[in-house]
Amino acid sequence: MRTITKQGSGGYQLGKSHANPPLTGGQATSRWSSFVDKVNVLQSLLDEQYQLCCYSELRADELGLGYHIEHVENKSQNPLRTFDYMNLAASALDSENDLRVFGSDAFGGHALGKKKAVDMNRFVSCHQSDSQRFFAYLSDGRVVASKTLDEQDTDKANYTIDLLNLNSPYLIIRRGQWWAELEQLFQEHQEKGWSLDDLVGLELVPSQSLLRSFFSLTRQFFGMVAERTLQQHAPKLL
Repeated sequence: MRTITKQGSGGYQLGKSHANPPLTGGQATSRWSSFVDKVNVLQSLLDEQYQLCCYSELRADELGLGYHIEHVENKSQNPLRTFDYMNLAASALDSENDLRVFGSDAFGGHALGKKKAVDMNRFVSCHQSDSQRFFAYLSDGRVVASKTLDEQDTDKANYTIDLLNLNSPYLIIRRGQWWAELEQLFQEHQEKGWSLDDLVGLELVPSQSLLRSFFSLTRQFFGMVAERTLQQHAPKLL
């Protein structure tokens, strides 16, 4: 889960609504349902996220999937933040078509766990400056708690993975396929003496303000080469 750096305010309509926020969960649900500027807010969120899902890092648009506006802190738990741009992110799976397909296997903001009460003291937010350090990616497609964490932070990582269903069958398959593809690319570059720096730049540096799926997995896979490349060509992503 890469850290999202918030930019802008989400626009006039969102700011106007946030100036007079709902006070109850019922009000939050009703007013959010009738909010008229969701399309523009969602686009602002996707722009600052390089089109990646805030939790899974999936490029949903490349896979024929949609996005929805995610309340990182659920609006039912904190109605005051319903229209707070700092509490919003773009999460994969739209609220209609995708949910009918995925059902109980939905992940990210539409995961069954995220719809319930969330312990924000245990939840790793995509807006945390250190969110990436909590997670590690395995060759079989799973995401797990990083081995570098202490007991408390390991609990946070595992809680977040389970809550968001980040090891859904769909995501495991997609990440596993991408890991295998990276291994093939790495081996080919090694055998032919091609530049790994060029390969990493292609996979990690934004192109037309877009990133490829599973940025953090790719960054972990290439290790120090990835850090060097990002430092040189995309320091904002470090």
